[in-house]
Amino acid sequence: MLRRLTAALLAVLALPSCGLAWSVTDQGGRTLSLAAPPRRIVSLVPSVTETLYAIGAQDLLVGVTDFCDYPPAARSKPSVGGMLAPSLETIVALKPDLVVVTTAGNREETFVQLERLRIPIYVVNPARVVDVLDLIARLGVVTGHESAASRLIASLDTRIKAVTARVRPLGRPRVLYVLWPDPLIVPGRGALVAELLALAGADLVTADLAEAYPRMSLEAAIARAPDVIILASHGSEQGRLARDKWERFSQLPAVKAGRLHTTDGSLLHRYGPRMVDGLERLARLLHPEVGSDPNSLNSSGRAAHR
Repeated sequence: MLRRLTAALLAVLALPSCGLAWSVTDQGGRTLSLAAPPRRIVSLVPSVTETLYAIGAQDLLVGVTDFCDYPPAARSKPSVGGMLAPSLETIVALKPDLVVVTTAGNREETFVQLERLRIPIYVVNPARVVDVLDLIARLGVVTGHESAASRLIASLDTRIKAVTARVRPLGRPRVLYVLWPDPLIVPGRGALVAELLALAGADLVTADLAEAYPRMSLEAAIARAPDVIILASHGSEQGRLARDKWERFSQLPAVKAGRLHTTDGSLLHRYGPRMVDGLERLARLLHPEVGSDPNSLNSSGRAAHR
């Protein structure tokens, strides 16, 4: 079903416009009309940068942010600064014909300033796993790499289905996932990482919270008595300090059972292809028995752990 929907989406997105301009619709529902397909792209979104490399469209990238650190080759691209306050002067100097922006990480002020400078922006805003696959398809169309995007989507879809099939008959531990330690930020039911945890076989103890990424007191988190605690790491030292903070609560079921884990936050908080790497890692943390079979999460027969 997903492959048929993807094929239909690619066909619709690739339809030529009625006039001479090249047209495409972004994830915000905005239709952009350019004189020609973009050949100079600035990405203000790390996950978009990753995706463009994954589909072989990196040669179109002329600028990235300081946070676009994967793959390592992305660091060699000219930087326009941070996501919140990129240098407009640098962006203009790069002469882009398209700037990719996100509603989750870039400021609206940046959108307005770019539009005032008559630099076209392409808005992305995936909130669910299916939206991530949709974004890959759209970027394939934008860059003329539709076939590579379609192959990548099919591969990711196969791996996602392998995870869900493997964990379906297993138990569902109650999990506390910590996005950020101080202030304590957790995923609510609207967060993409909450969906990934559910796919990996978890019952998220904060899934009842309506906000996507709410703050929570330490006392409230402890009161939920999770079976497993997973801490998102944003650097080696930060990860160690975060573990020390939780290890002192020795009566918590997760700590008592030795089920306090740290995982790479960049795999689960960025909506690029490595999201599925993060999903596979979550499945192994939640269900150690899965790790005993290197073929269980990947139908190609290779070990999926990275």
